[in-house]
Amino acid sequence: MVTDRRKPVLVVAGLPGRAADGVDRAARLLGAEPGTAVVRHDLGELGQGVVRRIVYLDGRETTTVLELAHGCVSCTLRADLLPYLCLLAVRDSVRHIVLALDPAFEAEAVCRAIEHTVVANVVGRVDGPASRSVRIGAVLTCLDARDWLADATGDETLAERGHATAEDDRTIAQLAVGQVEFADALIAFDGGADLLDRERTAAVLGRLAPAAPVAWVSEPGALGADDLTWLRRRVPADARRGAPFDPHAPLLRGMPPLQADCGVALVEFATERPFHPDRLHSAIDVLLDGVVSARGRVWLATQPDEVVWLESAGGGLRVGGAGKWLAAMTPEELAAVAETDPERHAMATLRWDETSGDRHTSMVILVADADADEIRHALHWALVDEDEFRQVRFAPERVALWADPFGDQHEEPCDTTRSTPVAGDGTNRQNER
Repeated sequence: MVTDRRKPVLVVAGLPGRAADGVDRAARLLGAEPGTAVVRHDLGELGQGVVRRIVYLDGRETTTVLELAHGCVSCTLRADLLPYLCLLAVRDSVRHIVLALDPAFEAEAVCRAIEHTVVANVVGRVDGPASRSVRIGAVLTCLDARDWLADATGDETLAERGHATAEDDRTIAQLAVGQVEFADALIAFDGGADLLDRERTAAVLGRLAPAAPVAWVSEPGALGADDLTWLRRRVPADARRGAPFDPHAPLLRGMPPLQADCGVALVEFATERPFHPDRLHSAIDVLLDGVVSARGRVWLATQPDEVVWLESAGGGLRVGGAGKWLAAMTPEELAAVAETDPERHAMATLRWDETSGDRHTSMVILVADADADEIRHALHWALVDEDEFRQVRFAPERVALWADPFGDQHEEPCDTTRSTPVAGDGTNRQNER
């Protein structure tokens, strides 16, 4: 057997407020373990190009003031955090590393940078990603049960809350949903939360991160070392541990409950028919009100070669690309997929259609205060009708002339005058791409 000698990193994240206090508390408790280095970057003065790196090791706390010419989260990662992890990894006295993330950091982005970003010019080390020196042991997220669900379904930006500069257009919901979805274990502080809020939050957590164990604690100060030990022992062997989400993998991971609970439910939408892009754009508001998250692969009639990836968190939505459909690939590309992603290749083979190949739409929507039937109705309305489907199959040159708000011609702000069978005029649409 090959022994993995890389130093394990435990990533701890939480939103500003009581959750961030929980991050600090957890870091202090973990830092009391021998050989554990706790690293935190204070980004409170990031706008002025100043970052403070705070390290707790062997009972001592040291603070280093860093001046970054281009003060931003990503340059803090590249210029200091990643090289510092590599330096800690070679110290024999360091056995474990805890990253207590400032709320402006996103755990997924940090893990992705550790895995892929090349760290250069570290003395005694060959240039390469930090993942050659460290590995993600687990990701732990803290949350405040009093207001987490409201944050996860809202549309306020970090800047509007005073937690970021005006240039940062990320929403609180993006962080709230992303932190939980990416977590291997959760700590929920429920002191002061009423019973219904707690039950609804628990129902959402059980569907958003069904495999993650949850420790319910009244306040950050009540969090104990035993709670952390209990959590870490219950992280599943197949937990993500920083691995990115694969847009071609099954959308329901960890066997979440499919029945409704306290108004919280998972809505599945699957079809072998493409969307009309203009109607989908009009109907999309139904995913932004009373919905915690939506994600999935989308077949757009005007983009027959591309897998369109749609994801939302609260009142914010993003649309991007996830590569080609297998039906649009060359034989060489198909062979590569069969070798590197046999599960995707097998699933595509099972659903293969003589005309459309593996093209399909598959979405999962987590609702908290939305009408599931209204969502299904709106999405069905946005699909091409029979005449349009014949054009998709036999006259693609005509389909290419349809208006496509998701294509290169899409401009902001969106035109919100389109007709739609669902409530809403589009004014709550945030972060659309």
